[in-house]
Amino acid sequence: MFTGIIEALGKISRIEKRSGDVRLNIASAGLDMSDVRLGDSIAVNGICLTVVDFSNEHFCADVSTETLSLTSLAKCKQGDKVNLEKAMLATNRFGGHIVSGHVDGLAEVVSISPSARAINIWLKVPNDLARYIAHKGSVTVDGISLTVNEVQQQQLRLTIIPHTAEQTTIGAWSPGQKINLEVDVIARYVERLIGYADENTNDSKINTAFLAQHGFMK
Repeated sequence: MFTGIIEALGKISRIEKRSGDVRLNIASAGLDMSDVRLGDSIAVNGICLTVVDFSNEHFCADVSTETLSLTSLAKCKQGDKVNLEKAMLATNRFGGHIVSGHVDGLAEVVSISPSARAINIWLKVPNDLARYIAHKGSVTVDGISLTVNEVQQQQLRLTIIPHTAEQTTIGAWSPGQKINLEVDVIARYVERLIGYADENTNDSKINTAFLAQHGFMK
């Protein structure tokens, strides 16, 4: 489990093809590796990967064909910078939102424009994921927990402050680029609960009336 607060920028130093999938070697000198152990999870551009080898300045992770087919890692190249976050501890400050590291799909950068010292970025999201995006809700893009500032059908607007642009890969994004998208897991569970039918009555026990009655909706 992660929070979407990026701890360091890493760099892909080597990509090894191995019987159809790949092993990544990621330079991670900016990440504190002192408490990392074999088998630990590190999010790489929002993708939860397992550490299979490491030192103080790098770690290796195997990437399955499933992950390659669903994420931007299929397009990664040696030298590319990546956002890094170690799995959260129960004692850590929870600075972002609940992030599983399981990418739901790819979003596309539509436009980037200045807004005072910040930048506005419009993203287009897959149609089947658009329903999980809410105004002022949370979304994870390339592992970064961000607030949704505006929603228009399949598009959403993010407003990025200078610090975030400088400390993550966002500063290098360009229109047309595909980035990893993970929607808020709570929205998925709410949808499942509302749509889950009682096996005896074939009616959902939880609906909008139930949520309103218990103070979840106005």
